Amino acid sequence: MGRLTGKVAIITGSTQGIGFAIANKLATEGAKVVISSRQEVNVNEAVEKLKNNGHQNNISGVVCHVGNKEDRKRLYEEALNKFGGIDILISNAAVNPFVGFTVDCPEDKWDKLFDTNVKSAFLLTKEVVPHLKERKGGSIINISSLAGLQPVPMHGPYCVSKTAILGLTRVFADELAQFNIRVNCIAPGLVRTKFAEHIYENKILHDAILSQIPMGRTGEPRDVEGIAAFLCSDDANYITGETIAVAGGMHTRL
Repeated sequence: MGRLTGKVAIITGSTQGIGFAIANKLATEGAKVVISSRQEVNVNEAVEKLKNNGHQNNISGVVCHVGNKEDRKRLYEEALNKFGGIDILISNAAVNPFVGFTVDCPEDKWDKLFDTNVKSAFLLTKEVVPHLKERKGGSIINISSLAGLQPVPMHGPYCVSKTAILGLTRVFADELAQFNIRVNCIAPGLVRTKFAEHIYENKILHDAILSQIPMGRTGEPRDVEGIAAFLCSDDANYITGETIAVAGGMHTRL
């Protein structure tokens, strides 16, 4: 019996990297998990990997572009029809289509950043709340970034979108506490994922960030998964509205 036995979780952007690691951890803790991403081949491969990890009966996958209302509806329906309810939402899907000075960011790139990184997190929460109320409570986790607390050079628009997630978390935490719905946030630092490849491939930027990490190393997806499992569990049942930085000791003052 794991800490999350009997719980049903939905995780967006979860076929690789941090999202995949969280899905595996939650399943290991006993949860039934619905993973998702935009590409069907990635969803199928991730489901197969998770089943091979011993989660044959508690994993399902759905193609979901978080900006598409019908895709989000299908995501909820998968959890309801296959596992009988929803207790946990983890909003992890994000994009970063622009690298450069903020004043040079094209309007369409700015819109894409906020539609995917911020608006979708708002809509996912808005749409899942009725299902959590039916379960008499639940847990929502938004995945922000240390970049939302401490700007990263040449990533200004992305940083702003991730700062917005911090505010969204606090507002929803205040408003949803009355329904026993907890809303928290995780802000990973530099974690070795495909999403962050462009930083690892830029030695100057990578070394500059590494020099600011007191623990002397960059993160791995496994460094984030346990924090997510904790926040979803009853061990955190008196925690809401908080942002936990997982960044090896990097300064996190906004």
